[in-house]
Amino acid sequence: MAYKRTWLMTVILGGLIALGVSSPAQADGSRFEITITNLTAHVVFTPIMVASHRKGVTLFTLGQPASVELEILAEAGDTGPLSAALATRPDVLEVTTGGPLPAGQSQTIFVGTHSGFDHVSVAAMLVPTNDAFFAVNGVEGPEGNEELTLFSVAYDAGTEANDELCAHIPGPPSVCTGEGFNPSRAGAEGFVHVHRGIHGVGDLSAGVWDWRNPVAKVTVRRVR
Repeated sequence: MAYKRTWLMTVILGGLIALGVSSPAQADGSRFEITITNLTAHVVFTPIMVASHRKGVTLFTLGQPASVELEILAEAGDTGPLSAALATRPDVLEVTTGGPLPAGQSQTIFVGTHSGFDHVSVAAMLVPTNDAFFAVNGVEGPEGNEELTLFSVAYDAGTEANDELCAHIPGPPSVCTGEGFNPSRAGAEGFVHVHRGIHGVGDLSAGVWDWRNPVAKVTVRRVR
């Protein structure tokens, strides 16, 4: 059964609850400090999910179909199902979610780390889009006082046609207030790939909402 996730619901879930879930393995006091900067001119990132985990955990594989949990994040900005799925895994240490991130701003999120739980993943939807997201997909974190700097392109989940119609885009509320997740993948590419940007074919002006990659800068430090 299809259901809708609005931008308002996503902000409440991400901004007020700030979901934090730990797996059975617990952190030893060491944390990853992860700072995300929105490099676009106007696009907004929905609440941002961050996870610490062992090597081998990934959110997606380029050229392969997205999971339903990733589809929900990429279409609705709802991190809940993906966070819950990760938190049940013994190779995941901690999952948490920050708030939305406007263009040109930065946000810092912390997750626990110890021993083999030394990899991180980060993801959030880009709005206004049909199913675009940025991600850090299972990258090894830094040692000691080192700082790791990563850049993410915008990815397309390949789960919804890029019609650029506000009826199918959940936010931001000043732009679109339409449907979020819909389980139908009719007309979509069917696999995760690098997003082609906004082309002005629907309700969105390419001159305002299009971007050039990368869209996000992510820095990772290990702190106590």
